[in-house]
Amino acid sequence: MYSCFQRMTTGKLLTLLAAVLPLAAQVNTSIGQEVAIPRHLTDGEELQMRIPDLIAFGRQLFKARWTVQEGQGRPKIKGTGNPLSDPSSPLLFPRSFNRLSGPDSNSCSGCHNLPFDGGGGDRVTNVFVLGQRFDFLDFDRSNVTPTRGIADERGAIDIMATAFNERKTIGMNGSGFIEMLARQMTADFQAQRDATPAGRSVNLTSKGISFGTLTHNADGSWDVSRVAGLAAPSLATSGTAAPSLLLRPFHQAGNVVSVRQFTNNAFPQHHGMQPEERVGLGVDGDGDGVVNELTTADITAITLFQVTLNVPGQVIPRDPQIQAAIAAGRQLFGQIGCASCHVPALPLTNNGWMFTEPGPYNPATGANAPNLLPGPAKYPVTAPPITVDLTSDALPRPRLKPVNGVVMVPAYTDLKLHTLCDGPTDPNAEPLDQNQPAGSTAFFAGNMQFLTRKLWGLYNSGPFGHAGSFTTMREAITLGHNGEGKTSRLAFQALSPFQQDEVIEFLKSLQVLPSGTPCLVVNDAGRCVGAGPRQDSEQ
Repeated sequence: MYSCFQRMTTGKLLTLLAAVLPLAAQVNTSIGQEVAIPRHLTDGEELQMRIPDLIAFGRQLFKARWTVQEGQGRPKIKGTGNPLSDPSSPLLFPRSFNRLSGPDSNSCSGCHNLPFDGGGGDRVTNVFVLGQRFDFLDFDRSNVTPTRGIADERGAIDIMATAFNERKTIGMNGSGFIEMLARQMTADFQAQRDATPAGRSVNLTSKGISFGTLTHNADGSWDVSRVAGLAAPSLATSGTAAPSLLLRPFHQAGNVVSVRQFTNNAFPQHHGMQPEERVGLGVDGDGDGVVNELTTADITAITLFQVTLNVPGQVIPRDPQIQAAIAAGRQLFGQIGCASCHVPALPLTNNGWMFTEPGPYNPATGANAPNLLPGPAKYPVTAPPITVDLTSDALPRPRLKPVNGVVMVPAYTDLKLHTLCDGPTDPNAEPLDQNQPAGSTAFFAGNMQFLTRKLWGLYNSGPFGHAGSFTTMREAITLGHNGEGKTSRLAFQALSPFQQDEVIEFLKSLQVLPSGTPCLVVNDAGRCVGAGPRQDSEQ
């Protein structure tokens, strides 16, 4: 019995093949793929997209659960980007994840999710900062190669209490306004520096906040010993080279300049995903066989998603007694000195709410670099900046609005570093100084300085304290405020029990509101309070 093909004439067979072959060529190549983002942005594409579409794609990246097929993992490098100390033990299964040294998370939203995506995290999402300088932190004494798994840069054996700084995951709501405040303050400091001739000193001030005194010595060198509140890298100076005086508003030790730099650091450390602006175009920087894992345009999109998140607001319940307690607590907050550091609001002037990405102060060299800078389309080094109006109602609400040409940013911070410990044995002190070169004597001297915690959005993004060690705000005040915070802490403790409760009730009112809330102040039913959006302008 002949098959149907044997009965066909040659012409009919060729006709059939001609019809079938194009169908075979069109087989969906995504079949069997396991990736979170099937298509990434190409560099330059971000310049052609509508801002809402770019932000929406950034949200997808923020929520993406990355897989090895798209570059998750970093077999041959640390979370710092440096090669493994022990290349003979690559970070492949079963060493592909490590909760302490990373990679430790599948997605950004895996940690930043309280009370909503982009927010803070439960204590279980704490970050083990500087653990990423180890290959695979497992405390295995059988191999003491420095920074492999148990020994530090000196060869000293580490324990849990000395290997890293444990930090709480904090929220990104309002981060665009915070970055723009920092940019304006940096510009002020640098202008004051540049206007100071040799042999003179200048008081560094911005937004009504003093950052101490900078001296330009007669020989052209700079004395930064009386500058206060800026991180050590911003004060570095040699010979006649001036200190940068960058205000670094991110990381709780004031280590990072911009949301973009923060993002470029986080992807390799936590997810093993390499931004091309860190490793180069077409470069397999981590040895997993995947190149261009995150394009420069991708990083722009996810940065814009974060900086345009709705700003936090306030919840004032309908209960008259609670309303009175909040009002009284707010007054007490100022009277006992809390507002001297937790400054209720800082002003953005000169259209500072027009956010540009990339920003002008992104570090191009040194630690946690390179990062994209504004300039011609020369990816991944420079790109034309994208401008976003942070006050636009086209963005997730609530939004801050300009009044008489000024946007008051009610973040309750002075954006300064303060010493909050009574010494290196204080339980709030950290074993390592993130702002010093890893392995240096100063690095191992530890850290007692922290950025003044932004209190907007505080209550529903707990736990509290820089390590999330406190389940209540009362604990954070009474156990977490030593050093420069001691005077206010003692003043709080000197209040009557009911007055303390009033302060706590005020702090409880500072919350992240659901995205889309039309005003900054609502009651416990979600209805707007007052005639319209409220901006806290007290200083």
